Amino acid sequence: MPTVATLQRANHGSHFRAYGLRGVAELIDPFLGVDHAWMSAPTFPPHPHAGVSAVSYVFLDSETGINNHDSIGTRNLIRPGGLHWTTAGRGVVHEEVPAESGKTVHSLQIFVGLAPEKRDIAPFPLMLEPSDIPVVQLPGVKVRVPAGSFGDVRSPLNPPTDVTMLDISLEEGAVLEVPVTAGHCAFVMPIFGTVAVDGQSFGRDDLKLPVFPTQAAPRTVALRAAHGGGKVVLFSGRPLR
Repeated sequence: MPTVATLQRANHGSHFRAYGLRGVAELIDPFLGVDHAWMSAPTFPPHPHAGVSAVSYVFLDSETGINNHDSIGTRNLIRPGGLHWTTAGRGVVHEEVPAESGKTVHSLQIFVGLAPEKRDIAPFPLMLEPSDIPVVQLPGVKVRVPAGSFGDVRSPLNPPTDVTMLDISLEEGAVLEVPVTAGHCAFVMPIFGTVAVDGQSFGRDDLKLPVFPTQAAPRTVALRAAHGGGKVVLFSGRPLR
């Protein structure tokens, strides 16, 4: 059975709210934290990151994209369905704001660790347009693969920390089994609806999610959508320790 972690509600003013997975880095290593967020106006001033990667993934249902700019000269639009990976290395300052005034960005803000020998490298960006992200269609199931792989399909992203991230949509009653490599941790973040994970139900507003700590043997995570279908994002990776 998985370990159950608690999500924390976070609000910054009236234009940003999130469900945050924080304070459990030892369970989700190489990930440091994830925020499932809605932002409807500029919220955070330009801010620094160092020694980690800061990743933005904008959901396809987002009303608008994100205008991103940083101290190494990157200026780009992260469109709905796209991903931007900032490898901060020795340090970078960036800012992300909604591309259109009055519209809400629906996204994940993901923080990924770097191996010790990479924490002081020069910062650099990686970008995927929505059309760059491979999609796997199965009966009642759609899997977008922004990072890592699913089955024979692999994302074109080549990040400095090898992780998998799967955006999984399930129709009502649909079932999917996701293999997790031996030596990797995994966790499942509910995005909408209710999904049973290894038989235990999780919904976004329950403020709970399942975490599967590293184990020596491969495992399979079983997903099943309840009434009305659901969406989750599954993360996995080898701990950096």
